[in-house]
Amino acid sequence: MKFTLDKKEKYSVFSLAEENLNSLIAPNLKSEFIFLRNEGVKNLIFDLSDVKYVDSSGLSSILTANRIWKGYGSFVLCGIQSPSINKLIEISRLESILTIIPTLEEAIDYVHMEEIQRELNEEE
Repeated sequence: MKFTLDKKEKYSVFSLAEENLNSLIAPNLKSEFIFLRNEGVKNLIFDLSDVKYVDSSGLSSILTANRIWKGYGSFVLCGIQSPSINKLIEISRLESILTIIPTLEEAIDYVHMEEIQRELNEEE
C-alpha cells in the first residue's frame, strides 16, 4: 500500500497513493488508522485524490477510522473526484455520517474550526 503522511501540529493528512481502495488494501489501511490513533493523532484528514474506486472493504476501513476518531477528534475525507465513489457513499447513505469536504485546503480549515470549537467547549 502506497501512501504519504504529512504530520502537522493540529492534524495529519493521510494521502492514499493507490487507484483502488479494495479488499487487498483495506486491512493494511485499517491497521494504519489504528496505529495513528494510538500514536495520538487527534485530527486526521484522509485525502482520496488519487483513488478512483472503493469497494465495500475500502468503505469499511473508512467507517472504522470514522468510528475510532469519533469523540476524540476529527476524521475528514477530502479529494473525492470519482463519481463511482460518490455514488457508493450516496447509495450507502453515508453522506450524513461521514464528514466529506471537497478540497484539502477546505478540510484543513474545517479541522482548525473544529479544534477551536472543542477548545471553546472545554472552557465552558
